[in-house]
Amino acid sequence: MTKSATREAADTKAKLTKSSTAPSSPAQGDMWFDTTSSVVAMKVYNGTAWKLISDAPFSATGGTITTVGGYKIHTFTSSGTFTPNQSGTVEYLIVAGGGGGGSYGGGGAGGYRTSTSSAVNSEAMTVTVGAGGGGSIVANVKGSNGSNSSFNSIVSLGGGGGSGSGGNASGLDGGSGGGGGTDSSTLTGGAGTSGQGNAGGSGGSAHPSYSGGGGGGANAIGGNSSGSTGGAGGAGLASSISGSSVTYAGGGGGTGYAYPNAGTGGSGGSGGGGNGSTYVIGTNSTGGSANTGGGAGGNGQGTVANGGSGIVIVRYAA
Repeated sequence: MTKSATREAADTKAKLTKSSTAPSSPAQGDMWFDTTSSVVAMKVYNGTAWKLISDAPFSATGGTITTVGGYKIHTFTSSGTFTPNQSGTVEYLIVAGGGGGGSYGGGGAGGYRTSTSSAVNSEAMTVTVGAGGGGSIVANVKGSNGSNSSFNSIVSLGGGGGSGSGGNASGLDGGSGGGGGTDSSTLTGGAGTSGQGNAGGSGGSAHPSYSGGGGGGANAIGGNSSGSTGGAGGAGLASSISGSSVTYAGGGGGTGYAYPNAGTGGSGGSGGGGNGSTYVIGTNSTGGSANTGGGAGGNGQGTVANGGSGIVIVRYAA
């Protein structure tokens, strides 16, 4: 072996140091026997910090656990508990329950929050998965807001309920806002929450056309009604935290009506938003899809459609 090859081999070898102080300028793989009286343990440098060789890897319990692409993934489709074995850093997706549809306005999507780096402690944490809000076919009774979802004290707000007709026919505020109604001087969509979703669309009432606005989605505002066509629900956002790309938090479409005939219901937003109905007995809207946080479509005079339940997903390197 040449001198240069011998030198190169020596340079690539991990170094072992026995000392009460950390070696300076360590390289990844270097080892240090820490003789500090309160420690007395072997450590290895992982490229950024000295770690105890005896340290167990980060892991946790709770939810449905899968391993995909080098990640351990905890999926909560209902409320539960996430318990890490030690402090660490995780990624999360928190989607709240979608809003219920009103007789005209589509429900807003549940709030959508995500992070690729969130510190957790070695303690049991309550995970809350919000239910979808109830719908309404009563003229002056709005759909209900979805329930909040939460993880590690981080809260996503439930989607706003869609509106009906008469009185104050604005949609309700929420993670994303509910769609506005009709036959009123106040037809605006509800407000969304910054960092979680968008506002709902406005309804319209210009005889003979009466229709509701679409609920807001995580990625777009709800569509305004157009004549006898209900507004489309706002689009949701895609996430690959589960190991594959899934779109969540779409808004519900608004009800369409062209007195005395059927109008055209607004389409639900991508990410579980329900389609709006027409204001004719026997035609039904669709609810928000379960565990997407999708808002329900406007209900017209059909079967009441409810918002979709939320979801919480947590993952970390396996």
